[in-house]
Formats: sequence, structure tokens, C-alpha cells
Amino acid sequence: MNADINATSTKFSRWSVMKRKIKKAFYLFFTLIVIIIGIFIYWKYFYTYSSGYRAGLLQKFSHKGNIIKTYEGEMILSSVSSTTNVAIASEKFYFSVTGKKLAQQFDTIQGQMVIVHYQQKNGVLFWHGDSEYLVDSVKRIR
Repeated sequence: MNADINATSTKFSRWSVMKRKIKKAFYLFFTLIVIIIGIFIYWKYFYTYSSGYRAGLLQKFSHKGNIIKTYEGEMILSSVSSTTNVAIASEKFYFSVTGKKLAQQFDTIQGQMVIVHYQQKNGVLFWHGDSEYLVDSVKRIR
């Protein structure tokens, strides 16, 4: 009878040790998954891939969206200009603005030549706008 008690207690102790190891492995796996997801979200939406300046004609600036309204802009970047102030060989630069104070500045300088400072993100959050380029400052060219 004493041997039966020792055998069952050994089985239970082995099982409890195994349960603890499985729990520890599960918590480690879960923690690693959460850390990897956190790093991915930071890299995709908050990490600045590049930043710089763009100069061009501010063609369009609007406040748009169905549920969450964002400020969206469009500039014409001209690589060659003619003598009649017409842009030749131009491309468009689409950007988003997150601050209202900066958006008010853009409203007053539409149709003028500007220099903007932007940050390019790897992904777009819907409340930050439609573009991966987020403009954080603007300066009018005189």
C-alpha cells in the first residue's frame, strides 16, 4: 500500500512539474509574440523611414474624409521651369497634415510656391491621413 502511494505521488509530482514547464513555455511564447507585434506596429506606423524638404507650387489643400476628416494636400514639383513661370516636367507630391494650426497656414498660401518639411512613414494610419508623407512645417517662397 505504501508503494502505491509513492507511485501515485511521483506521477502527480511529474505532472505538476510538466504543467509548470508548459505554462512557462506558453507565457514565454505569448510574450515573444506580443513583443514582435509591438515592434512591427512601431516600424510600420510610427518609425520615420525618411524625412526631408520638398519645394513646389501648392496646388490643392482640403479637409476630407467620411467619418474621420483629415487634411490632405497636393503640390506640383517642377524640375524645369520656363521663362513664362509655367512648370515643365512636373510631378505631384501628395501629403497629409495632422495639426489644425499648420492646416490654417496652408489654407492661406494656396497657389503659391512653398517649401515643406515632411516625414515619410512605412504605413498609413487612417486618422493621420491618406498619404504616407506627413508634413510638419511649411514656409512660403517669396
